[in-house]
Amino acid sequence: MKKYVQDDCLLGLWKITEDFFTLYDMLDLNSDEIRTLNSFKSYSRKLEWLSVRVLLTEMVGPDIKIYYNGNRKPFLTDKSFHISISHSNRLTSIIVSRKHRVGLDLEYVSSKIASLAGKFLTAPEEEAISSRFRRYHIYIYWCAKETLYKICDKHNINFREDIIIDPFIPEKRGTLTGKVHTDAIKEDFVLHYFKYQNYTIVWCCK
Repeated sequence: MKKYVQDDCLLGLWKITEDFFTLYDMLDLNSDEIRTLNSFKSYSRKLEWLSVRVLLTEMVGPDIKIYYNGNRKPFLTDKSFHISISHSNRLTSIIVSRKHRVGLDLEYVSSKIASLAGKFLTAPEEEAISSRFRRYHIYIYWCAKETLYKICDKHNINFREDIIIDPFIPEKRGTLTGKVHTDAIKEDFVLHYFKYQNYTIVWCCK
């Protein structure tokens, strides 16, 4: 699935149902990419890595390659698009834009997030969490903070102290606002989120 979610911002989703060889045969990997792929010991990690490149091919064509900077932020070799990537539990997503900075995060919703909430939520954020939809609400907060972390290049940002998400009521699909304030960054953002099957997905184009 791929669709324009905002002017010049294309978002794609790929549910991994294929095995390794099916995904591998859908790509024309160069020697460096094959070396990277072979370096992964986990079968699921190999599938994720392949699915990212299959989805990117579906979205922008087969000739553009991904590389990463020192902060593990993805870039495209020809710099034709800004890109952000996320994957969790056999679902992969990519957002690209020629004109806008982009951030994206997705997570499979499970029970593990509740015990970690205090590590990334401020006291006002915790107080705003819905008692009825607590788990989903926390996941939106986490994905929103991860999205802003990515769009700001993952540079010296503390999730709890530097990324603030304004109170919101969780819906199946919605918009929220947040900010990143550090010594080097002072920016406000509008983010968008939606529920897809048992996944929470948040994206931002700026």
